[in-house]
Amino acid sequence: MDEDDRPRPKGDAASKLAAEDLGPYSQDELSERIAILEAEIERVKTHREKAAAHRDAADALFGRKS
Repeated sequence: MDEDDRPRPKGDAASKLAAEDLGPYSQDELSERIAILEAEIERVKTHREKAAAHRDAADALFGRKS
């Protein structure tokens, strides 16, 4: 099963967003929503990169666990 096909935990923010009806939104509201989501994606990517760098530094110092 692909990772994207796995069910998300109930209450997960992404699941709530994916389940929301987009019909009532105007074009402007949808554009704003897209901008907000793109900014959140960048925030998560930046955090992931910092976490990876932290992990790499710890591995370099203490050695990688097998």
